[in-house]
Amino acid sequence: MIRCLVKNRFIVIAGLLLPLVVGSLVFAQIFQRGRGGRFRRGGDWTNIDRGDVPRWEVDSKFTKELFTFARVRYESYGRGGWAVDFPDSDLNFSLRLQQLTSMKVNPDPVVVELTDPKIYDYPFLYMIEPGSLYFSDEEVIALRRYCLNGGFLMVDDFWGDDEYENFANQIKRVFPDREIFDVPLEHEIFHCVYNLNEKPQVPSIHAAQAGREYGMTWENRYGTPTDHANYRAIQDDAQRIMVFICHNTDLGDGWEREGENSWYFEEFSVKKAYPMGINIVTYAMTH
Repeated sequence: MIRCLVKNRFIVIAGLLLPLVVGSLVFAQIFQRGRGGRFRRGGDWTNIDRGDVPRWEVDSKFTKELFTFARVRYESYGRGGWAVDFPDSDLNFSLRLQQLTSMKVNPDPVVVELTDPKIYDYPFLYMIEPGSLYFSDEEVIALRRYCLNGGFLMVDDFWGDDEYENFANQIKRVFPDREIFDVPLEHEIFHCVYNLNEKPQVPSIHAAQAGREYGMTWENRYGTPTDHANYRAIQDDAQRIMVFICHNTDLGDGWEREGENSWYFEEFSVKKAYPMGINIVTYAMTH
């Protein structure tokens, strides 16, 4: 079942995932490569240029029951930031979720701040490049309340020990009494739609191309180990994952860059970024 978070409570609507095949050939036949949005560099995230990403019709009677990809806007003091890969990854992932599952998806992703009461309209939040973020006291309280009321936060695209330590310190302010743990490959989040036999690591397209000859799937940052992906989580009292941490991997680039290079698309978008992303959203919406 698909759940929508509305005013601190869940409502249930019908919606079962369609069976999917992991094979890249089948996946690639469904995809039409070459799509991509364009970020308005002026910083206007309320008026997204869709590029050639198509729109699709939604039932006007159920606009509040649609899944909406919601990206968190936050303050940071270093490299990266909340808008990395925006809006291309958000648009492309929304499109593929609409095409590849029976979820009814909003064609218009949104950007929200943690202190905005509207976050309770979105059961799934996406945060990227948190290696230099800093939560205000108000954001700490708001994120804790959101997650403990059933919300789900996915964290993506940060690399190395320094960036992880910063995020871990910040999320510890949100949940000082809860431990971060390594999610084992046996956990259902790696198998609920796509049956993944490894924890996928997705590098940026530039790192992938530079390391293609050597089989590298990681990015080197600050000389700390990044040659394997870490998937970690924080659970609530019912053992539901409410914060899912994708460290030493960049799923968002696999969504954003799908139309730029056929090799990158087939090796990382098809085999890793989209299957893992769909699994994460499916878990978030069914637990």
